[in-house]
Amino acid sequence: MPQTWWRLQMPCPPELEESLLWKLDCLGIPRLAVRHRPEHPDQRQLLAWLPAADWPAPERQRLEAALAPLAEPFALTVPPISWEQEDDEDWSRSWKQHWRPDPVGERLLILPSWLQVPPDCAQRLVIRMDPGSAFGTGSHPTTRLCLEALEALAARGPSDQRPTPGLDGLRVADLGSGSGILGLAALLLGATSVAAVDSDPLAVRATAENAAACGLQQRLRVRQGSVESLAELLEQRPADLLLCNILAPVIEALCPAFDAVLAPGGVGLLSGLLVSQEPRLRRALAAQGWAAALTARQSDWGLLTIRRA
Repeated sequence: MPQTWWRLQMPCPPELEESLLWKLDCLGIPRLAVRHRPEHPDQRQLLAWLPAADWPAPERQRLEAALAPLAEPFALTVPPISWEQEDDEDWSRSWKQHWRPDPVGERLLILPSWLQVPPDCAQRLVIRMDPGSAFGTGSHPTTRLCLEALEALAARGPSDQRPTPGLDGLRVADLGSGSGILGLAALLLGATSVAAVDSDPLAVRATAENAAACGLQQRLRVRQGSVESLAELLEQRPADLLLCNILAPVIEALCPAFDAVLAPGGVGLLSGLLVSQEPRLRRALAAQGWAAALTARQSDWGLLTIRRA
């Protein structure tokens, strides 16, 4: 008998996107996509494909129950889930059809690796990616905040004293690289090199594969680990620019070691935090000698820019 698939579909609030992707992957559901129109990045649909034989009605009900607690920290409820069946020959094609070229800011384009550059995006810098890894595809507000901040930084330089615009000549550190999207954007915008780490070996592989897809594997080095591994990868020469898109409590725990990965005259872009978490995180950074300012926000998410006080 040909295999059939359940297609799970649900609205995906930005606050829940990373949690839902993580939980579904932990439950053995790797076939995932997040669909949105570029003109409406806040209106997302989460899709997942599950083998019908492995997911009868009781299992699907248990899955819905397992997702419900993810919304509690945000005082939300998980949106209703719809289920539709698809034939085996259709699911992989259907999965790819839900990904579209995604312009970000004025200069960047996130492009699934199997698609061609649209004519109206021919002048953009292309970040080619395999969205199947689900490690930061550019749709989450925190990722977009970082990408837009990188673009703005590239336009004016990291300090008022820098005579020429761009990230030219800068060494970049990416702490918690995920898919590698932020480091790849920095390279396309002019950075010289990127040292990246992630604690998840699958994220490390995704970063390396996406760097190869962009032809940037010679300028991006990645390994598994945390801030200590990043300092080693930088060969004890702190970077000019630190990128860190991870959860606020993790940033707070790691910030005492930031001086090992970010030079005294450098700039850090920190995202992954709720605006409500900004005051506590800013105090923790100040205790370590970093001046932090909330320089961008989208919905409830914020981005901190840090420099030496």
